[in-house]
Amino acid sequence: MKTPQLNPYLNFNGTCREAMTFYQACLGGELMLQAVAESPAASHLPAADQNGIIHSVLTVSETLMLFASDVMGGPPAVADNSSVQLCLNCHSEEQIDAVFSKLGEGGTVTQPLEVMFWGGKYGALTDRFGKQWLFNFQAGEQQ
Repeated sequence: MKTPQLNPYLNFNGTCREAMTFYQACLGGELMLQAVAESPAASHLPAADQNGIIHSVLTVSETLMLFASDVMGGPPAVADNSSVQLCLNCHSEEQIDAVFSKLGEGGTVTQPLEVMFWGGKYGALTDRFGKQWLFNFQAGEQQ
């Protein structure tokens, strides 16, 4: 039996299209966006929500997919984003440097990239959409 795949599902309050387009520019991949107005749920949601994104998928690779939508009808159930962090395990020093720089644009670096006591290069930031990212590259694991 194949192991299930765990994919983050991010909620945004009206900025899903902008956020997912930004993530695509940073990470690459194929982006699918479905607006509320284009879905069967359109007739059940208020006019103010029609331009929102009901579902989106950014497929970067077989093992890296982000799902997201705009929160319909109010703020997310968990208002504190600190309960979940997204961790990218990079495959090269060049990759970690590039992705950290791109995702950090307009955000706040909480831990600059540096070699840590375990030998890996590590850093952390909160992006401009309030999502927390962790980055790791373990020397010797370059692919």
